[in-house]
Amino acid sequence: MAALPPGSFFLGFDSSTQSLKATVLDSNLNVIQLDQIHFDSDLPHYKTKDGVYRDPSDSGRIVSPTLMWIEALDLVLQRLSKSGLDFGKVAALSGSGQQHGSVYWKNGTSSLLSSLDPNKPLLDQFRNAFSIGESPIWMDSSTTAQCREIEEAVGGAIELARITGSRGYERFTGPQIKKIFQKQPEVYNGTERISLVSSFMASIFAGKYASIDHADGAGMNLMDIEKRTWSKVALEATAPGLEEKLGPLAPAYAIVGSIASYFIERYKFNKDCLVVHWSGDNPNSLAGLTLSVPGDLGISLGTSDTVIGISSDPKPGLEGHVFPNPVDTKGYMVIPYMELVFDLEVRNSCAQSSWETFNKLLEQTPPLNGGKLGFYYKDHEILPPLPIGFHRYILQNFSGASLEGVKEQEVKEFDPPSEVSYPSERPVLPVSPTASTETDILFVQNNPKFQIRAIVEGQFLSMRGHAERFGMPVPPKRIIATGGASTNQSLLKSMASVFGCGVYTVQRPDSASLGAALRAAHGWICSKQGSFVPIADLYSDKLEKSSLSCKLSASPGSNEVASKYGVLMKKRMEIEKRLVEKLGRY
Repeated sequence: MAALPPGSFFLGFDSSTQSLKATVLDSNLNVIQLDQIHFDSDLPHYKTKDGVYRDPSDSGRIVSPTLMWIEALDLVLQRLSKSGLDFGKVAALSGSGQQHGSVYWKNGTSSLLSSLDPNKPLLDQFRNAFSIGESPIWMDSSTTAQCREIEEAVGGAIELARITGSRGYERFTGPQIKKIFQKQPEVYNGTERISLVSSFMASIFAGKYASIDHADGAGMNLMDIEKRTWSKVALEATAPGLEEKLGPLAPAYAIVGSIASYFIERYKFNKDCLVVHWSGDNPNSLAGLTLSVPGDLGISLGTSDTVIGISSDPKPGLEGHVFPNPVDTKGYMVIPYMELVFDLEVRNSCAQSSWETFNKLLEQTPPLNGGKLGFYYKDHEILPPLPIGFHRYILQNFSGASLEGVKEQEVKEFDPPSEVSYPSERPVLPVSPTASTETDILFVQNNPKFQIRAIVEGQFLSMRGHAERFGMPVPPKRIIATGGASTNQSLLKSMASVFGCGVYTVQRPDSASLGAALRAAHGWICSKQGSFVPIADLYSDKLEKSSLSCKLSASPGSNEVASKYGVLMKKRMEIEKRLVEKLGRY
């Protein structure tokens, strides 16, 4: 196998919901430089909240300004340059994009990509490049009707899952495209290319339209995951002439081309720098966590809580998602669980925006929370597919040994409002007035310790339940945690207790940009070798000495406690099933 050239760098980006991160690896796979643009604070003129716009006139519509991502790219490159990064040593770059988000290039734009003026910033040159200025993103849940129409057209939800790896999901790109075709036909007809966030960013670096890669393409309800080609029946169910607008697919390790002259002249990149196809955030996290053994689970505690595993023979169904593995030409990655994060808002509301206070309140309550189960959904959820709302239950006669004799009682509050209180000026958790009552808001403010335990354990119990239902091993061999909240030791301790296994963390919680930098090195190796090379060959002899190494951060709890959590999980999944049957979108 070809070796990485000594002294060379590999640059990885993560264009996520709230920020654009950059990670630079050296030839020994150690992080040598990091930078980040936070959209809300660094680009305040876009007036986003958490990197997005929420449309009050269209329930569930959530978008981001496309130009914001372009301006962030120029800004992060400027910062890297000012901090001393020699772009001339970058042998290859790749990136991660928030999955499912889409960009719509205006007819006639391809010539712009290849003729950028290095004397002008990117923003000035792309102002009129898009047929729609606001990109639908993964948080959008406004396409339920389009999901059902696509499922019906291909023969049902199970058939769509069999073909594409997932049933119709509102956040997936296919239903978003169908909605634009139906509601804004002039936009669809005026679009010559539809990119994912990942291929959109790669296109800018390559100076030409980049293909959508197999792993990210599977998050669209449009790709045949077995053949790794566009599904004709799914395309026809979505919009006419769609395959031409999407362009060809490509393996994640393949090369888009050499870097565009714009970046050579403006930032002094080497003309031989390779642009490796970008992929989605979850595929890149899988790479950054070096998940390679069935039985390992990756859990991301970021903008969404996500469970990631690997499989050689997945069985797509009505729950979860199956994607081709971005670093294995035959394997798959599976996502049995994805839920929007509530912990951060609870921290801000109940714990005075302090993780220290949050942790103290969490640890004031015992494991299992006295049989209290809470279901908290501040946005329309992905898995489970439930609407906005809060639901609380107390299990009477619950000892943890079994569910025999256990009775559940639905309640409005777990404990009297006077149990714990903070000054009235603390921030109020923004919950929908259509989904919650004033009592809900008072409960969030006045019962923080029970609220926090119920939410934390609820998230982890749901993760465990959906992972087991999807066929993941019980208990996992180990969990590798990533994402911003993975630095919180109290959360990791709770996770280890619920799952009954050790929880490991990597050196850097931003595994998506780290994975992108690693994939840049992998793509460079595959290109020089002339064929696919297993990514483990890249780091097998240097893993523990590189930035890819991980350490045990939380030991498993006792088998007895894990067993009791298993019983509590069964009851939670029973209740969740009833909630989905009563309130779910499917």
